[in-house]
Amino acid sequence: MDFPYLTIASAAAALRQGEFSAIELTRAALQRIEAYNGDLNAYITLDPEGALAAAEVADRRLKSGDATPLTGIPIAMKDIFCTRGLRTTCSSRMLADFVPPYDATVVRKLREAGAVMMGKTNMDEFAMGSSTETSYFGITRNPWDRERIPGGSSGGSAAAMAASLCLGATGTDTGGSIRQPAALTGLTGLKPTYGRVSRYGMIAFASSLDQAGPMTWTAEDAALLLQAMAGHDPLDSTSIDAPVPDYAAHLNGSIKGLRIGVPGEYFGEGLDPALREVLDNAQQLFRKLGAVIFPVSLPHTEYAIPTYYILAPAEASSNLARYDGIKFGYRCDQPRDLSDLYTRTRAEGFGSEVKRRIMLGTYVLSSGYYDAYYRKAQKVRRLIAGDFETAFHQVDLLLTPTTPSTAFRLGEKSDDPVRMYLSDIFTINVNLAGLPGISVPCGVDGQGLPMGMQLIGRPLEEAVMLKAAHAYQQATGWHKRRPRL
Repeated sequence: MDFPYLTIASAAAALRQGEFSAIELTRAALQRIEAYNGDLNAYITLDPEGALAAAEVADRRLKSGDATPLTGIPIAMKDIFCTRGLRTTCSSRMLADFVPPYDATVVRKLREAGAVMMGKTNMDEFAMGSSTETSYFGITRNPWDRERIPGGSSGGSAAAMAASLCLGATGTDTGGSIRQPAALTGLTGLKPTYGRVSRYGMIAFASSLDQAGPMTWTAEDAALLLQAMAGHDPLDSTSIDAPVPDYAAHLNGSIKGLRIGVPGEYFGEGLDPALREVLDNAQQLFRKLGAVIFPVSLPHTEYAIPTYYILAPAEASSNLARYDGIKFGYRCDQPRDLSDLYTRTRAEGFGSEVKRRIMLGTYVLSSGYYDAYYRKAQKVRRLIAGDFETAFHQVDLLLTPTTPSTAFRLGEKSDDPVRMYLSDIFTINVNLAGLPGISVPCGVDGQGLPMGMQLIGRPLEEAVMLKAAHAYQQATGWHKRRPRL
């Protein structure tokens, strides 16, 4: 068993053929976690006993012929999903000892599919960050270069995948937090259409933007994970009641005639020249595969950052008001009165980035500023969504960079929030418009660091997006590269 080079699809085939058992596969994952997690800090809570118990059940399902493609597959769960009986922290002191009494819908569905959950992965606190440097449990390091960030906020899941400490991982994407870390660690990361995957049991950051999705080596694996995660959930009022196609069944076949738009606004000043070159090469390859490349325009792109950083903090300030030291979570010692309880609990329980966003969100929602900022940002959000609607009258997909550059060094942007926020400049609009997006590896820079290409699709057309990504990966080998650990 060459664990680092296994994919979900290849491991599932080997399990069905009896080349190894689910218990053997799980033990191999646990051995790699023991060897490398101490340095990378990808997992912050492990569940080896639970994983081996689930693997034992998976082996029985495999023998009985009742297995799904995920049965026996070791996966990592971002520590933003509630897991019954297992600590769920959101990488915050506020929830450092919180043990939920129920599973998030995503967790329940993956368990039902037979996946083996290895543990919970590190993240930016309450998913607020782009580098996994704001976690109460310490930074996570990029397996490609331990002095660089793995992206964020799903950086723990990205690092666990890139170091082959699992075969698949979950992430959440509010402004690029699946796609950006996937690009910086050489992975395939998929953000589904808003509402395609249930948010029930997923601790909220910005409720109109948050969406769960898979992080894998390949588009084929992303299709298998998404298949299990997607679907209507009556427990989530924002869940879309629409059929879920068989994503894996739609992967193969020609993409001849597929219309791919290239928005000029994403290829301007600030884009790494090496990344521009590999994206030009990607366009040429798509042409060879039969796709047609069109120039398109998304004229309100420049307003993405200010719009997002008004709306997301506003929703965060509302969602995080529940953490007051009364019902659950961290509580300060010996409060003098109710005001002192609230003030010190929140001051001590939240980190600096979370406090910054709460303050910003409260400000834009306050009397006298609501119309000037929040209402105006909602109007601009509608204009941004309109740009995509217009573009999709002409094309089937959009092709853009995922990030402006490769992974930056740890601490490089920690003291400059605006520079940090610009890391998500190419991903934020997708969330504002509620669209699906996928990042796939498309090259490396002069230092061998991975680069990512983003494909953006129409609402609920993840199958088209996955098919194009799969065709690209069938013709290239970037997704087969692994870091040297």
